[in-house]
Amino acid sequence: MAPVAMRLAAQSLSDAQPVPFWLEDPGKPGALPALTGTEKCDLLVVGGGYSGLWTALLAKERDPARDVVLIEGREVGWAASGRNGGFCAASLTHGFGNGLARWPGELPKLEELGERNLDGIEEAVARYSLDCDFERTGEIDVATEPYQLDELHEMYEEIQRLGLADGLELLDRDAVRAEVDSPTFLGGLWDRRGVAMLNPAKLAWGLKRACLDLGVRVYENTPGLDLVSVGAGMGVRTPYGRVLARRVALGTNVFPSLVKRVRAYTVPVYDYALMTEPLSAEQLASVGWKNRQGLGDSANQFHYFRITADHRILWGGYDAIYPFGGKVSAEMDHRPETYLKLAEHFFRCFPQLEGLRFSHAWGGAIDTCSRFSAFFGTAYQGKVAYAAGFTGLGVGATRFGGDVMLDLLAGERTERTELEMVRRKPLPFPPEPIAWAGIGITKWAMARADENGGRRNLWLKTMDRMGLGFDS
Repeated sequence: MAPVAMRLAAQSLSDAQPVPFWLEDPGKPGALPALTGTEKCDLLVVGGGYSGLWTALLAKERDPARDVVLIEGREVGWAASGRNGGFCAASLTHGFGNGLARWPGELPKLEELGERNLDGIEEAVARYSLDCDFERTGEIDVATEPYQLDELHEMYEEIQRLGLADGLELLDRDAVRAEVDSPTFLGGLWDRRGVAMLNPAKLAWGLKRACLDLGVRVYENTPGLDLVSVGAGMGVRTPYGRVLARRVALGTNVFPSLVKRVRAYTVPVYDYALMTEPLSAEQLASVGWKNRQGLGDSANQFHYFRITADHRILWGGYDAIYPFGGKVSAEMDHRPETYLKLAEHFFRCFPQLEGLRFSHAWGGAIDTCSRFSAFFGTAYQGKVAYAAGFTGLGVGATRFGGDVMLDLLAGERTERTELEMVRRKPLPFPPEPIAWAGIGITKWAMARADENGGRRNLWLKTMDRMGLGFDS
């Protein structure tokens, strides 16, 4: 980073509050009391992020008489669900390319299920009056290097070949800059319907209210400590009590699963984001962005960015930090060296916004698995179901995961449970220090590929063949 660019980037961060922008909201609901004593229910949902909230809500929609309890270790939405970028994608496979590489025969069905899932989220937002700034404005994958432009064209041709290009539009340099103006943009692929923008914390809080209105009993500051079989059902111990349930759905994601054999399938990856102060009318005019799409660049170390309801710009991504041993720690939630790097990248993308300042800077852990998209399963003779490994695309896909868990707990054969994606698991991560070394080499190789026209070296090609990956 040049000294002048570094100085300007540092100045832009001088007032940034080290808290997630979305969670610093005067409308944030108060925490509900912790569970004390013994509760009994038909279904216990462990985890108060999107995964658990959608599962509880869908369970009541399927059977309003079902007795449902949800426990959350801290407060609903405090972790990944309340601090992400607010991109709600239809994709269940972490994008078309990953889906094509892993489930080519199922991809049309997976795309259809993803579209129906996003439609279901949009319907739920309307049905339950979820005040979460939901805007189905789509997303543009932008190319900032010539090789990325070639890759976007190749991807679009493949999507067309499969008959899945409805709603997609290739944009040349002038067309993409007419949407959002950056001198770094060479072209883009606009998915007009497959992604919505929303306020992630407000979605979590709205889902909490909807669950309560349907009769779900929600206990906050109530971590599940252990899981045991109790007769025909299950028991989960909590700090001040326990829950006895016929069935249990685990939506703990990045946190250690209560089913210990599942833990090797995920690692925490820390992702970081900045939020600007609101743009003035002149600043808004200088970037355009009238159609309010989400954007992401096409590098391995990619940035994602979007505009908020009050005309701020969220700018995140690039660094993906894996802590040795896979420990989730609040100390990792902030990384000033990454904030500085992100700020410098921001002004390289939008030089016309020089002088704009950042109001918030934060990070958080993502549950990453080796195939970049969720996996599913059961334990304890089908009395427990889990979904995890959403790898940064969980805002929308967690609802699908909730449906899968409920299908599995009911022992039903559905179009979801018949999917190879649902029936098979990713490769687990190796133990330390092999995981640390392997992830470090992979990150280095991905950065080298970005610097060398996208050319993947032998290490990355080997990882591709093995089905192993590392992403945020």
